[in-house]
Amino acid sequence: MDITIHSSFLPHNDPDAALAFYREVLGFEVRMDVGYEGMRWITVGPAGQPGTSVVLFPPEATPGITDDERRTIAEMMAKGTYGTLLLATKDLDATFGRVQAGDAEIIQEPADQPYGVRDCALRDPAGNLIRIQELR
Repeated sequence: MDITIHSSFLPHNDPDAALAFYREVLGFEVRMDVGYEGMRWITVGPAGQPGTSVVLFPPEATPGITDDERRTIAEMMAKGTYGTLLLATKDLDATFGRVQAGDAEIIQEPADQPYGVRDCALRDPAGNLIRIQELR
């Protein structure tokens, strides 16, 4: 079987802030920016990796979502417990320096973890947790 990951979805609550973060702080390229009924779906991905994308979506557009679920999602996003993205780099310190200079909300500076990786953590403007691991 030949299966690859094409896209993952992360919620956003401010498309302009999300776009700026992923493009300017993480250096992702914009693949699509689609508006519909006052909402935006923005597809971004790492340069040089056209087959892998992250779709930043408005969670309120999820079909069948109730008002209670919408409130719960908004609360979880605000706490950083709703969406997570795990990235990898060959040079964590250099990547962290660029991310930190980009005014990202830093949760954890680069550190060796007891489970065998070295990583750092930050949040995007919607509160999504982003961990960046160093490839060894």
